[in-house]
Amino acid sequence: MEAREVQGLLDSKLARLEELCRRVLDSRRLIVASNRGPIEFVRRADGSLQPRRGSGGLVTALLSAARFVPITWVAAAMDENDREAAQANDGVIELADMNMRLRLVVVPERTYRRYYYVFANPLLWFVQHYMWNAPWSPIIGRAVHQAWDSGYVPVNRAFARAIAEEASRQGGSPFVIVHDYHLYLVPAEVKALLPEATVLHFTHIPWPAPRYWGLLPRHMRQSIHASLCAADIVGMQTRYDARNFLYACENILPDAIVDHQHFTITYEGHTTYVAHYPVSVDVQGLSELAESAEVERYRRRLAPFLADCTVVRVDRAEPSKNIVRSLRAWEEFLWRYPDFQRRAVLLQFLVPSRTELDVYRNYVDEVFQLTDEINDRFGDEEWQPVRIFYEHNYPQAIAALSLYDVLFVSPIIDGMNLVAKEGPLVNRRNGVLVLSEMAGAHEQLKEAAISICPTDMEGMVQALYQACTMPHEERRRRAEALRRLVQEEDILHWLEAQLRDLWAVAQGQRP
Repeated sequence: MEAREVQGLLDSKLARLEELCRRVLDSRRLIVASNRGPIEFVRRADGSLQPRRGSGGLVTALLSAARFVPITWVAAAMDENDREAAQANDGVIELADMNMRLRLVVVPERTYRRYYYVFANPLLWFVQHYMWNAPWSPIIGRAVHQAWDSGYVPVNRAFARAIAEEASRQGGSPFVIVHDYHLYLVPAEVKALLPEATVLHFTHIPWPAPRYWGLLPRHMRQSIHASLCAADIVGMQTRYDARNFLYACENILPDAIVDHQHFTITYEGHTTYVAHYPVSVDVQGLSELAESAEVERYRRRLAPFLADCTVVRVDRAEPSKNIVRSLRAWEEFLWRYPDFQRRAVLLQFLVPSRTELDVYRNYVDEVFQLTDEINDRFGDEEWQPVRIFYEHNYPQAIAALSLYDVLFVSPIIDGMNLVAKEGPLVNRRNGVLVLSEMAGAHEQLKEAAISICPTDMEGMVQALYQACTMPHEERRRRAEALRRLVQEEDILHWLEAQLRDLWAVAQGQRP
């Protein structure tokens, strides 16, 4: 698309969103709940706290809606700074410049640690990414049961009470959008306190098949699925995840009536609609960042590392991203096709993740060790086939995404993987996307990408060769198709779809 077309598309979306917000939220307040809020508090040199806007598409999307109507956001007080800010403001921070009211949920630190560090992250996250058979899988012992009873359950109840209190203060029947695996028990708790609320729960990570949920104790998996069936809408990233949720409810909740054709579940007299809303990126904000002076400085710094075929990866440093196997595929590619030695390079950008867990630290060590082996085998003082950048540095990652010839995205399983959408949007070289079939983004982008099975190392080698030797015209055609898909179905499109469906359900209609 030409710049004028892109701006016209954005203006059209904003106009639709404004009209929708005015109509849908004129008499009903929107309350959003997530573990992480829209701001974080950083400490100044004088010891005082300064609020700073958080990153991510969710914040961007809701800020767009808040231009037209006020929004209440309920989030956890995650650290000492959050707790101090909550105490100083009676738990509520008015974000006038964002047209938002932030309600911080404060629970005892031990309770929060059990909820977040024992149950939600190391347990639910592993189950939903099909990683239970790995050697580092968690053990469900007494500590996990305590984390459920004295962490996950009470924190979810505290969120529901905060939502109900905010709804009572504001009056009317709110729309409530609850986010992700930290808060699966909130819908049932909210409905018990606010039967008139219209509730949507959106899950950002994959939803496994029903037998995999059998790895969780019965009362836990039943409580999770029963609570979600109290929501009016359950949102997933992909159609595949939505189907898995239907099958899981059919298997785990004996009394559930599941309609696979219409994607509905009726449980305890309540009907829940199951939909998929593929999350996306902030096209305008990301495009502006890619053209910024800061990103241009990083482009210049990265220029000496580029090659005839520059392969880029941007991953959180965690096992589900399949980094080790992908490095092995790169090693095999260089051995199999020696003409690319000294003509190709892999730039691996690693974002530190969950560094408090041994399994993640060990995984990073394995990545660095394998990188050294590959560089020792093929490289010399002038050329290194793999270069790792291990840091939180989003502008640098965007600079790299603008420069790739091949974007290598190969998670074992992923909710969406926004790198697969960020890359095609900002890339300047008609780069080729090599994309795992197990990434949520594959459902939307597969026609213009080179698809790979993330466990098939031979398939990855051949995909890298195809990408590095692809004719220019085919590269251009694929790159333009990917860019258009991302521009048309951006983060505003994602939010608009959910608001429209909430409005339909509130009116007694099918979403």
